Amino acid sequence: MIWQASHRADPFAREIADRHYNRQKIGSPQFVPPGSCAVFKAETATGRAFWVTSAPFAQYVRHAWAGAWVCSAFRNEGAGKASVMIRDALAATRAKLGEPPALGMITFINRKCVRPIKRRGADVWGWTWLLCGFRHVGETAGGLMALQILPGDMPPANPARGVQSSLFALPGDTP
Repeated sequence: MIWQASHRADPFAREIADRHYNRQKIGSPQFVPPGSCAVFKAETATGRAFWVTSAPFAQYVRHAWAGAWVCSAFRNEGAGKASVMIRDALAATRAKLGEPPALGMITFINRKCVRPIKRRGADVWGWTWLLCGFRHVGETAGGLMALQILPGDMPPANPARGVQSSLFALPGDTP
């Protein structure tokens, strides 16, 4: 597990968040939307990264996937292989937030801000996400590409570093 548990106002993660393309208020102490969340950070010999999962209340969501967890931000600045980091973040999110909602997790990609890769001569956005089990499921009204992973395609729960595993014990588990 590369991820370490963090929080919505962690100065280390905020610095990386300030360089993410969807950051709305650079320098603001908090970088996570309102509501429940899971925030992770990573620092390795080769780089740094952060991840945010938001669990918004469905009644306040304006896209077609209300009720799904949302990967609000993921930025990898050379900390590791992105596909491994995404799968680990999904596992750590499950450990922190519990069983995923029926709609699983959604993430959005702004094709104006992210470079595609070439696959068989065609531009493909979100390739790393697709490798992790996400599927293209549509567009938002604002033109963002929507990718979704359902609970059955997510890895099992695995807590981030810095989290006491006893907090995740289920009734009947022996310590």
